[in-house]
Amino acid sequence: MAAELATDQRIVTQRRELRGWGRASGTVADVLSATDVDGVAAAVRRAGPRGVIARGLGRSYGDPAQNAGGLVVDMTGLNRIHRIDPADATVECDAGVSLDTLMRAALPHGLWVPVLPGTRQVTVGGAIANDIHGKNHHSAGTFGNHVLSMDLLTADGEVRTLMPDGPSAQLFWATVGGLGLTGIVVRARIRLTRTESAYFLVDYDRTGDLDETMELLSNGSDEAYEYSAAVPDTITTGPHLGRATFSRGSLAGLEDLPPRLRRDPLRLDAPQLATLPDVFPNGMVNQLTSRLAGAAAHRMFPKHARGKIANISQFLHPLDVLGEWNRAYGRAGFLQYQFSMPYGAERELADVVRTIAHSGHLSFLNVFKRMGEAGRAPLSWPRPGYMLSLDFPMKDGLDRLCQELDERVLAVRGRLYFAKDSRTAPEMIRHMYPRLGEWRRTRDAADPEGVFVSDLSRRLGITAA
Repeated sequence: MAAELATDQRIVTQRRELRGWGRASGTVADVLSATDVDGVAAAVRRAGPRGVIARGLGRSYGDPAQNAGGLVVDMTGLNRIHRIDPADATVECDAGVSLDTLMRAALPHGLWVPVLPGTRQVTVGGAIANDIHGKNHHSAGTFGNHVLSMDLLTADGEVRTLMPDGPSAQLFWATVGGLGLTGIVVRARIRLTRTESAYFLVDYDRTGDLDETMELLSNGSDEAYEYSAAVPDTITTGPHLGRATFSRGSLAGLEDLPPRLRRDPLRLDAPQLATLPDVFPNGMVNQLTSRLAGAAAHRMFPKHARGKIANISQFLHPLDVLGEWNRAYGRAGFLQYQFSMPYGAERELADVVRTIAHSGHLSFLNVFKRMGEAGRAPLSWPRPGYMLSLDFPMKDGLDRLCQELDERVLAVRGRLYFAKDSRTAPEMIRHMYPRLGEWRRTRDAADPEGVFVSDLSRRLGITAA
């Protein structure tokens, strides 16, 4: 395919191996580094039988931005912010703009990106395609809720402007959370949030065991905060099994800041201190290092503290201070298992935590949080209930544990998150996403020849009846 595409001078590809952030499942594709929309459109029109998928900064943990033997369009070159309008708190930008870049451009205007995942190193297009959520899902919903319009390059090579309501709404919401399988988002207009500072006013709590954790997670007290999440300990067993550190807060107002921060309240205090070299051996994240890291994470914040000021790295993005932090797991990589269970399944959720703690599979990078209302997109993952994400080093027997967890998640009508999955079975997804058929009908109408395809869509059969 590379030779065929290269006959058009706008389309120069490079054959590369691509991996998700978990590093465990690489495949080879022809990669086009996008520089303009016309070149992307030409590539889409001439994509071969293995089709095409867009890719941003590669922060999906599994394989939704890979396309073995086909074409992958690297969108990070389309990274222009066209207009920020402080009066109506909106931004219009290319899909390849990272949330970090967008945040740094918006803050001087007193504007904040309304939904941020666990890293700012994702693109606007990726945020839409995976309908990302953050620690404020219970108060702000998903990223798609804040998209006012988007320009979508469809399978015929044409660009269509989509709106959340009106004649184009069906395709709009199929694209939100649609994993890049309805087309390539090239531009979007997004509603931002007003803020007086780039800091947070935070309360911290540490629980001593699983019962305390489940009580604080489920009692509704996080409604008093814009942002809320916990870091549970899924390694310690015995009386402290399931203990957690909760950090809950809201954007700080100017009056909340100490005098030294009021002088420049909108400065984004978020340096990257280092980039990890790719030298770590497999097995570096083992029982000893995981237990030490888990214990350190539990004691990172005070047991009970109120009204503390934290910057974005301290509160939302501690891992962003290390570039390429996934290299710490070695070349064998790791698997992130992220799932949700609905309200009413608290006992089953606690049992899953106990199972993980006794499984022999160790994860110290964990996040526990309560989710808010579901959005309008058929394939959007979040819905009311609880989510838990875990990062397991690749190890014999891990797939057996995950299969057991799949069954237990499905039994209470929970679901897995596409952006994190790299190994579940197609039948699981069909049951977990009851609106999959509705999404397929919209997708097939927009792309009847199946031009947009990925390793994930093939693996899970989500683009076939």
